[in-house]
Amino acid sequence: MPESSHDRQPSLRPPCRRLTGVRVVGTGSYVPDAVVHNDHLHSRFGFDSEWIYKRTGILERRHALPHQATSDLCREAAQRCIENANVDPRDIDLLLVATFTPDMAFPSSACLVQDHLKLRCPAVDLQAACAGFMYALVTGAAYVVSGASNLALIVGGDCNSRILNPNDLKTYPLFGDGAGAVLLAKGNPDQGLISYSLGADGSGGDLLSRPACGSRLPPTPELLAKGMHYMHMDGRAVFRWAVAILCDTIQDVLHDCQLLPSDIDLYIPHQANIRIINAAIDVLRIPRSKVYNNLEKYGNTSAGSVPLALDEAVHEGLIQPGNLIVLSGFGAGLNWGTAVIRW
Repeated sequence: MPESSHDRQPSLRPPCRRLTGVRVVGTGSYVPDAVVHNDHLHSRFGFDSEWIYKRTGILERRHALPHQATSDLCREAAQRCIENANVDPRDIDLLLVATFTPDMAFPSSACLVQDHLKLRCPAVDLQAACAGFMYALVTGAAYVVSGASNLALIVGGDCNSRILNPNDLKTYPLFGDGAGAVLLAKGNPDQGLISYSLGADGSGGDLLSRPACGSRLPPTPELLAKGMHYMHMDGRAVFRWAVAILCDTIQDVLHDCQLLPSDIDLYIPHQANIRIINAAIDVLRIPRSKVYNNLEKYGNTSAGSVPLALDEAVHEGLIQPGNLIVLSGFGAGLNWGTAVIRW
């Protein structure tokens, strides 16, 4: 018999690694104009707006407009990042887009973004769901540190509203649409990812999935009628795993670089659920004042979550040169990525 969510064993975590000599030279983000407040969900679908806020910390989220797709959100975030960094787009020599809601199976959303921005560089999508940006960030940093890239554009974005069942109280209110981007370049030897943990536990893949519309279950009228093309989530099991992996991997990376939780200037976790974030940081005795949160405005924007929060923190003046920042993403796969970055 398959194991129940209560019997799941702790995820086996690979050893932490280091990627220094790289720095973030710019950030940017974008959310669509359509604001969907909890009261709107109540009036349209009958959801309990107060329950949503108490259980998740979300007051509103953004939904892509009818003419928008994931590549449009990513393009806007990337454009703002390029402008904020004041770099010449012709100098960008790598584009990575993290998403699990691409415009289509192919061409990749990265290629669509590349075309819109008129970049001359390799472009590819990475898919690690809500941990996608962290996977792309580490990949881009490895390219820069190795010399395979001089200026890498890393984007995370998702249109979750297109894969959610509006009749599913357990998933529909949690997610929103948005994107964020960073530019990576060579840095000082002590800058960059002084410790990071990337990992996966594929045995938990069925806890959070979109079963249909792939090569396993091509779309048919019968599958669509059953809602198999929508996201399906075992909320309780995912919640328990997310709290554990956030707490454990923060401990892992801090221990690896011999830091205490109090040494970190700002924590930016994946904005999945305020109860997940608070449960983990309370175990680690991290003051909530040190943890960035924009969840109430945007909900869970999946691969857009971490870079969107990072960009807002930068523009609010919460991150300064030399600061130590912890970024963490976790989600379907099951996948996770957590890093200590010296800014």
